[in-house]
Amino acid sequence: MGKTTGLQKGDKKLIGAWAFYDWANSVYSLVISTAVFPIYYATVTGAFAQSRFKENIASLGVDWDMKMLFNYAIAFFNEKINFLGTEWDPTTLYNYTIAFFMLIVAFTSPILSGIADYTGNKLKFLKFFCLLGSLSIMGLFFFKDEPSLWIGIVLTITSGIGFWGSIVFYNAYLPEVAHPEQQDAASAKGFIMGYIGSILLLIACLVLIEGHEMFDIDKGLATRISFIIVGVWWLGFAQITYKKLPKNENPRIPQKGYLTSGFKELGKVWKELKNYAQLRTFLVSFFFFSVGVQTIIYMAGIFGSTELGLPTTNLIGAILLVQVVAIFGAYIFSNISKKRGNITALKITIVIWGVVCFVAFSLSKTQENIEIYFYALGGLIGLVLGAIQSLSRSTYSKLLPETEDTATYFSFYDVTEKVAIVLGMVVFGLLNSITGSMQWSVLFLAIFFLISFIILSFVKKTKYVQ
Repeated sequence: MGKTTGLQKGDKKLIGAWAFYDWANSVYSLVISTAVFPIYYATVTGAFAQSRFKENIASLGVDWDMKMLFNYAIAFFNEKINFLGTEWDPTTLYNYTIAFFMLIVAFTSPILSGIADYTGNKLKFLKFFCLLGSLSIMGLFFFKDEPSLWIGIVLTITSGIGFWGSIVFYNAYLPEVAHPEQQDAASAKGFIMGYIGSILLLIACLVLIEGHEMFDIDKGLATRISFIIVGVWWLGFAQITYKKLPKNENPRIPQKGYLTSGFKELGKVWKELKNYAQLRTFLVSFFFFSVGVQTIIYMAGIFGSTELGLPTTNLIGAILLVQVVAIFGAYIFSNISKKRGNITALKITIVIWGVVCFVAFSLSKTQENIEIYFYALGGLIGLVLGAIQSLSRSTYSKLLPETEDTATYFSFYDVTEKVAIVLGMVVFGLLNSITGSMQWSVLFLAIFFLISFIILSFVKKTKYVQ
């Protein structure tokens, strides 16, 4: 047996400490991935293009109304920024950056989790990726102009690797801290705590940014200070989780080195999955609904801004609404799963996600009170966002076979999600380029939810999964 903290599996304090990591790290998902940093990135890179355009016009010796001229120019030409000697569209560069670190995580997490299972060092790996992510976010403070663009790009990659890398090992602890009948509630508790913590910090950051004059600093500096706050929050609150999680340091020495053994463990689990039809079927369903869910999450803000022409204030408001409603959604569907079972609860969420696609397709910037419709759509997304994430994690955990290699199994879960994100972004972007409208891209995502619903119907009931 490995070292423990004195808390037994199923202890409420142990489950609470595990769930508290969601409180710590969810600020990355909301503040860095969704709300503050993307807006800051767009603002700063847009300033690059405007400054360069003004310089080019000034060289012609012509006196123009620069604001009017610049607005006309960007109506015909994409803003371009220089990175690594190449001209990029800022949004495209940002999308490629996300895709790049997602591919890194997808490739390395099975190897790292296999190594963690061999060495029994899940906690050490969790600490490492948390440190990498939090320090990277703090480092974004130094991204403020075009010469420092490389800092923003590199640290976006390393912070993403840190966040998603830590999630692999965090999820792998669920079977070790909670009994099967406790895992739905434990998983939901983690997501709820994450939503509450991230909302509180986002509000604090917005107060700092929008009220920057009260602090006698400019808006850009206030935004960059918020990145430091996010990193400190993540790293600081993670210490509470570290103190309670079981250490489980019981190393097994592989014969051909840890890296080779990591691949070996990956191959072993892949073969084992063929023997667990229920688990395999669920993973396929999970893949298809993750294509839709994750693509909508990443593209919702851009859809609202570009397709519906909504101002930033409305977008941030909708993001906050999603987070608040998601807290109640996770709780509501946790209770539904207790009464009707995991599969039924998941099917309901998938149907609602399909409705989200059709509602988004029907929206247009020409509609009166479009912001109200967008808020309503945000509320609908929030209802099922926390629910589907929480239920999918706990359902997968319940379907796992009796094994010590939980980190390796959960790496498959995470890799499945990352590959789904890549596929979703490619499909969304391809359809958008063909049709010239994101609405058709959103509508097409409903097909993924339909396929997922059908496949999920083939998952049979078990003792813990009804």
